[in-house]
Amino acid sequence: MERPADMFDRDEEWAALEGFCEDSTPGATLGVVTGRRRQGKSFLLEAACEQTGGLYHQALEGTAAESLRLFGERFAAHTGAAAPLAFSSWPDAIDAVLGLGSGAPTTVVIDEFPYLMKAVPELPSAVQAALGPRRAERTASRTRLILCGSALSVMGRLLAGSAPLRGRAALELVVPSLDFRLAREFWEIEDPLLAARLHAVVGGTPAYRDFARRDAPRGVDDFDAWVVRTVLNRNSPLFREARYLLAEEPDLRDPGLYSSVLAAVATGAVTRGAISNAVGRGADELGHPLTVLADAGFLIKADDLLRDRRPVWRIAEPLIAFYHAVVRPVFGQLEARGQAARTWSGRRATFASQVLGPNFEEICRTWTSGYASAETLGTDDLGEVGHGAIHDHDQRALMQFDVVALGPADGQRRRLVALGEAKWGVQLGLEHLDRLRRGTHLVERTNNLDVSNTRLLLFSAVGFTDELRAGAASDPSVVLVDLGRLYEGD
Repeated sequence: MERPADMFDRDEEWAALEGFCEDSTPGATLGVVTGRRRQGKSFLLEAACEQTGGLYHQALEGTAAESLRLFGERFAAHTGAAAPLAFSSWPDAIDAVLGLGSGAPTTVVIDEFPYLMKAVPELPSAVQAALGPRRAERTASRTRLILCGSALSVMGRLLAGSAPLRGRAALELVVPSLDFRLAREFWEIEDPLLAARLHAVVGGTPAYRDFARRDAPRGVDDFDAWVVRTVLNRNSPLFREARYLLAEEPDLRDPGLYSSVLAAVATGAVTRGAISNAVGRGADELGHPLTVLADAGFLIKADDLLRDRRPVWRIAEPLIAFYHAVVRPVFGQLEARGQAARTWSGRRATFASQVLGPNFEEICRTWTSGYASAETLGTDDLGEVGHGAIHDHDQRALMQFDVVALGPADGQRRRLVALGEAKWGVQLGLEHLDRLRRGTHLVERTNNLDVSNTRLLLFSAVGFTDELRAGAASDPSVVLVDLGRLYEGD
């Protein structure tokens, strides 16, 4: 398959689709493609169908009968039939799909599959039956059937546990958001400071550049004006996007509760107890909504790597965090004519503390896991990367660390590869380095981790004192990472 000229990145995803769609092995196969909305899944799959001459069908919300009729119309248009095909049932339609691949590998994509599952709950079972291992219609076909959807909770259940299609998929492709470096390149931003600020608002979701009509901030001095004319502009699709994302998720049946939970997390209540206090519900009542939001891709449960059973919750999509921390409390004001600039001036401090800071920490963890070199970390054998906290009993305080990198859990004494501090608006100095050294000592004593080669990572968007720079120059275990190194170095 020829790579589309207008496709940005997605090399791994395109290669996976190419390998699946062009596989000439006899026997029809199933693929499942999922990912959060607006990531470009439909673009990839439509392009794959164009390249292979395949059938692409995007399902709509509707009744079972209408859904089957619309698929028959699309099937007829693809095959050049003189009239729409009236399939009697979905099993008949699936057998017709298998028939398309009787002579050569043939790609068939059913996009927005959760809409069909809602109208026809038994459809996964029908697909399972059609793809029976020894069924003649399957073995004689080379159809490459791809089911795609953005409702992560629904698509997650499609292949889970005792679901009918469990173990049937030859392709399970998740299309992720662009990471912070790719997002900078996609938006064509030169200045790392501006790129980090932009990422804290729109993250790495490709569609949001079109939502902003390809209007990117022209420089750091234009950032505030850009926020006002795009994401806070009541006439821009970005303004209500976070609300629409919640409304589009079928499992979020109590939007008030779920929005309150997201607002609590966005404003710093990241433990179950803190969220419970913020939303006014008992901690034992939050298990289900937290799980639902995680399954739907809105929240991430992040384990404390230094303390068992101490997870925190983070918002997965920057725009969702921006909306709930910055926009939601003043949504009514922003809906009024001409209030965006005035309102933003009062919300910038909230943006810096509750959005920029946490997003910067996440960028630093991403850099540590994906971009830091073996020379920087002292090893290329990296396990988990996350956050952690440990009690300093002498000081009667809890020490929290933004970046914790561990070696693999391979039966040996586990290594503390790196311990890090990440501050958006603070110039880091020797006191921050001393704190990391103290933390390393406590981790060795309390967690029995090997700290003999631990790197001390100091991340700052502002910079470092001369004293800290001098200390780092004479100690290879101390690593200073500014925005330039985050975006361009290792």
